[in-house]
Amino acid sequence: MGAITYDMEIPSSVPAAKMFKALVLDADTLIPKIMPQAIKNVEILEGDGSVGTVKLIHFGDGSQFKSVKHRIDALDIENLTDSYSIIDGDVLMGVVESVTYNVKIVPTEDGGCICENRSIYHTKDGVEISEEKIKEGKETATTMFKAIEAFLHANA
Repeated sequence: MGAITYDMEIPSSVPAAKMFKALVLDADTLIPKIMPQAIKNVEILEGDGSVGTVKLIHFGDGSQFKSVKHRIDALDIENLTDSYSIIDGDVLMGVVESVTYNVKIVPTEDGGCICENRSIYHTKDGVEISEEKIKEGKETATTMFKAIEAFLHANA
């Protein structure tokens, strides 16, 4: 099994704690509300929302995928960090064992924040992921982040 890692940073004018709450803590209800074409709903299969919780995320009609299982690996509300893994689902396309995401929301001096995201794709032996697929993943993450940011500004 191989691993492909990429990092990205997305700046925001939203305060760090507010962005973390929306992006991490309230995402299961917020994203289906503001982006139903992306995510239809989220159900908890195991756990109480803390570390170890396994969720089944049903994608919206605008997605090429049906669903994905996601496990919370680490959650530190005080330090605004979250780590979770995609452990099953058609989004893995039969070539990826799992994907781990490490998210940190960093406050900036101007009162906003930067979302630091490290994605680690654990591929099956002999599998390569194209730059185009990685770019698509980054674009999807950025689109979702910016939609949450716009919602927070509009509903401040």
